[in-house]
Amino acid sequence: MTLSTPINSQVNATTKNNITRLIVATSVGNALEWYDISVYAYFAVYLSKAFFPANDPTTSLLLTFGSFGLSFMIRPIGGIVLGAYADRHGRKASLMLSIVLMTAGTLVLALMPTYQTIGILAPIAVMLARLVQGFSAGGEFGSSTAFLVEHMPERRGFVASWQFASQGVSGLLGAGFGALLTSLMSPEDLQAWGWRLPFLFGVLIGPVGIYIRNHVEDATPPPAAGKQGSPVREVLARQKLATLLAIGALAVSTAVNYLIVYMPTYVVKTLNLAPSVGFIAAFAAQTAVALLAPIAGLVSDKIGRTTHMILFALLLLVSIFPAFLLLTGKPTPMIILLGVLWLGVLKSLYYGPLAALMSELFPAATRATGLGLSYNIGVTLFGGMGPAIMTWMGGFAPIGELAPGYYLTAVCILSLGALFTIRRMRLA
Repeated sequence: MTLSTPINSQVNATTKNNITRLIVATSVGNALEWYDISVYAYFAVYLSKAFFPANDPTTSLLLTFGSFGLSFMIRPIGGIVLGAYADRHGRKASLMLSIVLMTAGTLVLALMPTYQTIGILAPIAVMLARLVQGFSAGGEFGSSTAFLVEHMPERRGFVASWQFASQGVSGLLGAGFGALLTSLMSPEDLQAWGWRLPFLFGVLIGPVGIYIRNHVEDATPPPAAGKQGSPVREVLARQKLATLLAIGALAVSTAVNYLIVYMPTYVVKTLNLAPSVGFIAAFAAQTAVALLAPIAGLVSDKIGRTTHMILFALLLLVSIFPAFLLLTGKPTPMIILLGVLWLGVLKSLYYGPLAALMSELFPAATRATGLGLSYNIGVTLFGGMGPAIMTWMGGFAPIGELAPGYYLTAVCILSLGALFTIRRMRLA
């Protein structure tokens, strides 16, 4: 008996160290993916002038968000290719490849000469870099989520929630850079070179993530050669319903996420306020994601995924339009901060269990492929194209400033339908 306590303590300490190492290994790469995405959207106004000049500022901005959305169009392909690679050759192999590609794409964006320097090559190179990043990001979520839940199946909600908590941290860094640079630098300096600083910082994350990921191992070895059919064929032939339901469950969370990313542009272009107001609001919302997503994941391990997520989806549904009526009716910095923070809190509490819920819809043999495909289709349709859709909708007089509210309400109803279906069919 006297020896059992220190032995148990040592085992517990080892287990905690392993959990921390696994979460960090996956979160660093996931954070790099979302950091680059958020920085690109946060600094869209500056990027539009640097790489997509046009006589009409709205056209220039649409081109910038179009290239933002373009990178998402290739994400389902990345999800399929890298997801199948992970299902065949192991999660670690796919995770290493995705972070190398993402780092390379970020480096190109950080160093790319402007349109004034190299002409039409600038927007072409930016689009190519975004395509490389989109492909790599497409494989990141499926492989890293499968990696986490297979290491700790009894705590799937908690460990998988760090996928989204790391997104909050990366968004926090992106918004923090925006708030800091817009406060300290003149608009001329920020446009000339200041916008490159956040991208250069992102390049530094890559080698750290590569090093950490190289020192972790898969929970189970990949299947032996010839022992497994095509995971892509299996998902497309036999798991179509699971894929559609996963996309539906994801829709509202990714839509709210990209609303937060879109906020600095919305504040400047629609509400005619200083860009720092939007960055500060986004910073507050991303703080909520980083802090609350793991708590939500932990709670879902105890009460169930759909019970938890339906509650917060309903709260989102009844909060969206009042929040935007308040934002557009009284667009003061404090109102914007509180409105965006409230949406960020609800989104965080919905978001936390989502990765675990999606992973439970697919068997282990096709989990990375199914996750990668459903996640990236959902993010492409309801997230990546969200800023462009909201910008386009805002041009119609009856909708105008309330465009994000209409968009989010429709997507929220879709997600609730998917959750109730999952609950009724007892799929997760």
